[in-house]
Amino acid sequence: MASASNRGVIFQGAGKVTVETIDFPKLALGERRCDHGVILKILTTNICGSDQHMVRGRTTAPQGLVLGHEITGQVIECGRDVEFISVGDVVSVPFNIACGRCRNCKEGKTGICLNVNPSRPGAAYGYVDMGGWVGGQAEYVMVPYADFNLLKFPDREQAMEKITNLTLLSDIFPTGFHGCVTAGVGPGSIVYIAGAGPVGLAAAASARLLGAACVIVGDMIPERLRQAKSFGCEAIDLRQDASLPEMVAEITGSPEVDAFVDCVGFEAHGCGHDHGHEKPATVLNSAMDLTRAGGQIGIPGLYVTEDPGAEDKAAQTGSLSLRFGLGWAKSHSFHTGQCPVMRYNRALMQAILFDRVDIAKAVNVELITLDDAPRGYADFDGGAAKKFVIDPHGSVAA
Repeated sequence: MASASNRGVIFQGAGKVTVETIDFPKLALGERRCDHGVILKILTTNICGSDQHMVRGRTTAPQGLVLGHEITGQVIECGRDVEFISVGDVVSVPFNIACGRCRNCKEGKTGICLNVNPSRPGAAYGYVDMGGWVGGQAEYVMVPYADFNLLKFPDREQAMEKITNLTLLSDIFPTGFHGCVTAGVGPGSIVYIAGAGPVGLAAAASARLLGAACVIVGDMIPERLRQAKSFGCEAIDLRQDASLPEMVAEITGSPEVDAFVDCVGFEAHGCGHDHGHEKPATVLNSAMDLTRAGGQIGIPGLYVTEDPGAEDKAAQTGSLSLRFGLGWAKSHSFHTGQCPVMRYNRALMQAILFDRVDIAKAVNVELITLDDAPRGYADFDGGAAKKFVIDPHGSVAA
């Protein structure tokens, strides 16, 4: 097809993003044609908490990076070798880029594909160290290995009616769900969710979907705690000067939980009188303290190998001070790493389409325009209890 204009959200250095004209995508990987790829007109693309780590200057992300890895779109061009996706299809794009051919992909470990990033296993759109792929906070994007990667929605009209829910299938909903699954959440579980940002709220909704008896969410921002309570969760304000086991015991009668999900990651702060100071190992140490012997700890929260903004010198290279002996003594299971989105997205799509879950309401989706993206980043960084979803063409709002 003929080239058209394209705009995207650009990382301009710590604390600044702008919306600029960028190249229209091509079916190409460098100088080589990408006949297994498609070009999408983006219908919705979300601002992620992981993006905020870059924008705050807490990674080695280069200036000029096109941001965005949560993408839902309509196919407008297909490469010659694409067999099962067609022009006009409305699709969800897993944030993990995966080849479908390597050992890890064949084992369902699409978050650590071996062929899409020369630096390390795993790749993502518009993210530091994740292979240099152009991000999707834009009007158009190219997606490789389309037959393998894309989740096609069965009915376009139904998809557009539920688009504010379905847009969350690219990352946040599967990531929260993965955190709960790897923490062993099931019917009757007592679950603690660390962090009431969008992923924490998605994890809390996922825990309820999985049948948890009690879901407790801890955070320091009252607006986010109110959002967690709005769909049936218990909430703990971590600014209180009390131990986490004591606060949990006030709710459940026991100072332990069955499952712990870390949705905070490496920019964690201390609790109580230390809540204004960064303590990057706080959540992980709390997890080992709070989780019962034999319990499981899911860690969808992001941890990095390099954090140039860390106050602690060891943390600048991803080294954290963990009381790991406690976790060993309690026979805890820990599960880390990117969520393999394709393991969950089809089933979660069905849960949305059959009205088993209103994930957009749980995480408080707010639609914004592409030009509003810098404001969305600022509001998100300020602690807004919202999930900002960019509608680049005005097609959703219409």
